[in-house]
Amino acid sequence: MTIPPEIQGLIFDCDGTIADTMSLHYQAWVRALGEHGHDFPEAMFYDMAGIPTRRIMEILNERHGYTLPVDEATERKDSLFMELIPQVTEIGPVVRLIREHAGRLPMAVATGGTRAICTKTLAALDLLKHFETRTIVTADDVTHGKPAPDIFLEAARRIGVAPGVCMAFEDAELGLQSARSAGMVTVDIRPLR
Repeated sequence: MTIPPEIQGLIFDCDGTIADTMSLHYQAWVRALGEHGHDFPEAMFYDMAGIPTRRIMEILNERHGYTLPVDEATERKDSLFMELIPQVTEIGPVVRLIREHAGRLPMAVATGGTRAICTKTLAALDLLKHFETRTIVTADDVTHGKPAPDIFLEAARRIGVAPGVCMAFEDAELGLQSARSAGMVTVDIRPLR
């Protein structure tokens, strides 16, 4: 993949974009919700890609009448996923791009996940060394998560690059909407898999 010459910064979603984690997240969701006697249809899971775990728990309670203890269920889902991280694989074309541009262009991660999960995922793929701690922006760092533009705007601010000359890489509709709203050039990586 070629980066246009006007692009001065690269911003990547993590789950489903850098790391092929979506099936592992889904396994963790199924187990966590199953412990409370609830299910999570796979199509619904993919429709909510990019939304922070805690917010998904709230949405399930609001829209589907579940009675999940939000904090406890969120912690449980995340801990189940953390156990699965050693199985994570990379999204080859995106990881090659990161390695190729490391040290040449400022780069950040903009993820709806937690800092702990993102850093462990990047470390499992030997990519953490390509991102400074401050350039990993998580749902905890902004008031409004995806599809709001906040997380991408904050990532651009942290790498010191204007949003209009950043290229954002995403695998989910809500993430693409978020990056477009931030004024960034977007790349839907799904066709690259």
